[in-house]
Amino acid sequence: MCGICGWFRPEPVAPTDGDRHILTVMTRTLVHRGPDDEGFYLDDQAALGFRRLSIIDLTGGRQPMANEDGTVWVVFNGEIYNFRELRRELEVAGHVFRTRSDTEVIVHGYEVWGVDVVQRLRGMFGIALWDRRRRQALLARDPIGIKPLFYTQLPDGRLLFGSELKAILAHPEVERRLNPSALDAYLSLEYIPAPATLFDGIAKLPAGHWLLYRDGRWRVQCFWDVLPEADFRPERPRPAYLAELRERLRDAVQSHTVSDVPVGTFLSGGMDSSTVVAMLHDGTNPSEPVRTFSIGFDDPSYDELPYARLVAARYRTLHTEAVLSYDIVTTVERLLDFLDEPLADFSIFPTYLVSKMAREHVKVILSGDGGDEVFAGYEHYLAWKLHRPLAWIPYPLRRWLGRQMTRWLAPAPQKKGLVNRLRRFGEGLQHEDDWGHVRWLLFLNRLQKADLYAPDLQAVLRDGDFTVLMEPYLRRARLFRDPINAALYIDLKTYLAEDILPKVDRMSMAVSLETRVPLLDSRLVGWVFRLPGHWKLRGWTTKWVLKEAMRPYLPPEILRREKQGFSIPMKNWLRQELRPLLLDYLNPTAFRRHGLFQWGTVERWIQEHLAFQADHAHRLWALLLFQAWYDRVLSARPRETAV
Repeated sequence: MCGICGWFRPEPVAPTDGDRHILTVMTRTLVHRGPDDEGFYLDDQAALGFRRLSIIDLTGGRQPMANEDGTVWVVFNGEIYNFRELRRELEVAGHVFRTRSDTEVIVHGYEVWGVDVVQRLRGMFGIALWDRRRRQALLARDPIGIKPLFYTQLPDGRLLFGSELKAILAHPEVERRLNPSALDAYLSLEYIPAPATLFDGIAKLPAGHWLLYRDGRWRVQCFWDVLPEADFRPERPRPAYLAELRERLRDAVQSHTVSDVPVGTFLSGGMDSSTVVAMLHDGTNPSEPVRTFSIGFDDPSYDELPYARLVAARYRTLHTEAVLSYDIVTTVERLLDFLDEPLADFSIFPTYLVSKMAREHVKVILSGDGGDEVFAGYEHYLAWKLHRPLAWIPYPLRRWLGRQMTRWLAPAPQKKGLVNRLRRFGEGLQHEDDWGHVRWLLFLNRLQKADLYAPDLQAVLRDGDFTVLMEPYLRRARLFRDPINAALYIDLKTYLAEDILPKVDRMSMAVSLETRVPLLDSRLVGWVFRLPGHWKLRGWTTKWVLKEAMRPYLPPEILRREKQGFSIPMKNWLRQELRPLLLDYLNPTAFRRHGLFQWGTVERWIQEHLAFQADHAHRLWALLLFQAWYDRVLSARPRETAV
């Protein structure tokens, strides 16, 4: 796990001392991603910077890395789990390897297969490769989007890239301009779909895509995607498919353990992390127990430690847990340093804290992330299913019904369980039918945006709001015959790739911890998507096929329990511990600086939330993070508190 950055020029220009200085500054913004080592390559058209977290071939795996004659150079962030198999194939073809690292497979693989090398890589990666002979550059991001990669083009044709936005922003010629449609996406979804970022002119390379650059021009192409399924016709009894699923899960988890340093696993007590632990134990030397890490909270409604203990006891893991107490305000301020663009997912807190605890013991961790998007684990799939019989009711009437539900339930936002679910369902009914299941993932409807957005912002968004960013994924999903797999596809490409995975990447990299996600192995994901949707969402049972496959391996309490998100009591924090920070960042003086929002609406939301009259936690937290980002990153001005 590492950090990469640099640039490519359209024409040869002799590098200067200034170029070397800029490359060094860009690279050292990524020191948290790679505290162990750094390396640089600079010629008349390419500049490559690298920070290393040493995992494989601790002494020989330094980057940038070249082929035998120095005509191909690469920097690479991630891990290639099938590198040994590819190495044997390349050695047969005559290539000589000088290291034991997975990076060298990319270099020699490119010489044999060209850009198609990325299709052969099983793993997670952000790659930047420079071909001196052809004078062309290749950027690539892994099939699921586990590792990030950003890029932008300067007016002189140079293409800049980086594992994080902060590396690109460190270049003095990069302008910082707000992308209004990305802002609309952020406030609607709490994340920004690829290829957009909150910076106008800076893009994310989408998951499963490569970018080829030559002579100042570039093109982006998809190299991996989930295929719309044909009609599923079982050729074997269902138990045979369950057995194959177990074998594929075992293979995915075991393949992700390749490392020259100790490996542990997160254990929340949920279905996904418990599955990883069970499959990891299946192939582990009994004399070396699996290392597991869990965190708990003082609030029992957010605490999953009892479930984690059940799995830890069953598999006799070397279990580490803690009920964490910490300074919330200090933690927020620290996390802001690692969010180059705001990400309003509440679970950044527990993700950061459990990563921090695990890093004291191991350098590599396995996570259960991705199971919900692959096996249909979220409650919004149930909401979508519940809504389908209501489709005959005209939309205006359903919207009215949704407003009534939220109004009836608004006086008791502190309650959990069914009340909150019904409230969220009512909010979803107010969104347009075109959104399908995504309606339950939206945090602002059109009327709320009309109240919140300033007239100038509304006018700009008439030329393209966030729907422009979502439409390609919605259009692709319409090719699926199975509506459940179509919904899973949208979440795989948007919510997972640009919310869940960036959250895990940023929060674990903040403490220099490599996180691997075996449930998102591309071979496993492609196979599971070919299974019928009703095997994943069966009646009102989520993850049915995974639960059936893992029934012999997991305690019944884990199989029966309702999904509990890895989250925290944000609505309470904003009323108590984070109240000063909320009032500090969200004030009329701060809002006048950018003129994007109508202060009266925000002031009303604050008052209603603090008075327990409504739950505006998602909206207020998103606005707080945006305002902090605007002051710290976009405008680079110090914060001001209203007098």
